[in-house]
Amino acid sequence: MPVIRALTKVAQQALLSSPGCGCQPLTVAVRSISFSPRQVTSDASFHSVSFSETDHPKVLITGGLGQLGVGLAKMLRKRFGKNNVILSDIRKPPSNVYHSGPFIYSDILDYKNLREIVVNNRITWLVHYSALLSAVGEANVALARSVNITGLHNILDIAAEHGLRLFVPSTIGAFGPTSPRNPTPDLCVQRPRTIYGVSKVHAELMGEYYHHRYGLDFRCLRYPGIISADSMPGGGTTDYAVQIFHDAIKSGKFECNLRPDTRLPMMYIDDCLRATLEVMEAPVDTLSMRTYNINAMSFTPEELSQELQKQMPELEVTYDVDPVRQAIADSWPMNFDDSNARNDWGWKHDYDLPELVQTMLNFFGAETRMARAN
Repeated sequence: MPVIRALTKVAQQALLSSPGCGCQPLTVAVRSISFSPRQVTSDASFHSVSFSETDHPKVLITGGLGQLGVGLAKMLRKRFGKNNVILSDIRKPPSNVYHSGPFIYSDILDYKNLREIVVNNRITWLVHYSALLSAVGEANVALARSVNITGLHNILDIAAEHGLRLFVPSTIGAFGPTSPRNPTPDLCVQRPRTIYGVSKVHAELMGEYYHHRYGLDFRCLRYPGIISADSMPGGGTTDYAVQIFHDAIKSGKFECNLRPDTRLPMMYIDDCLRATLEVMEAPVDTLSMRTYNINAMSFTPEELSQELQKQMPELEVTYDVDPVRQAIADSWPMNFDDSNARNDWGWKHDYDLPELVQTMLNFFGAETRMARAN
């Protein structure tokens, strides 16, 4: 039973046990944090629409203007209908995103606003993409703590209260230098050393706690580095693997901020989005755990450069190592063991390194031809 309903029941029992006391209606403090104390009256009633009561889930995506949100919305709208998937963010959307389907302003630190969105739009699935990534988070720890942890608490409370199916992504950054690195299993010592990684371990554990304590349908995938052509790098340590394509097309030169032998797990965005949909649709009885590793390929900057130079032999690659990003990368897994995801709900990737490079170049080639035509 979600935490709200449990506390409401206690409040009702307290009122019934004290007839004729002349007291004001009892309020129950649900959770109090410095900027947003929450109180629910004893006679409050809650109604949520379960997934079984609708033809399709009604999906809210927070942090929707990031690398993954727009792509996931496009996929889910094809499957569930345009109006059943709502993108949200605190930024102004570009015109093509705004006109592609429902978009709404949503600040995950504003509990009341977020709760109103869920209630007014009869949300049944919540995909929580709002977060500050690794390198950006290290530059502003206070903001990362607020967004990645306090914002998560708001999401968890609202999802539990309204019986939502909740997806929160985790990351290779949830592991640390004492974790086994090649391969890294689902269950092992984590101990990350970035605020981003710490916040993601916190999200995994809090989500699993809410699942066991309140029955929240929490689902989580640890994403490797995600590579996509139609979004700019967003401050992550693995973003070199996206930036190299932009620079190769634009100037024929690329300067990498990691050592050439830095091996990290990676995935093309189409595989990532498909995995997210598949785990959200997986029957409950197939899930042996609530947080899974997923993987596709593992490569170094040198290996990616060599594969790209097969298609673009004129590409010049140099290295100027950023000690902060390198230290982060050296604490992360070199390869993910995702056997549980493959066995439990049939995960299987489509893109290896050669297919990744060809797909990225095809995208940029088409984009260049279109720009010239215009």
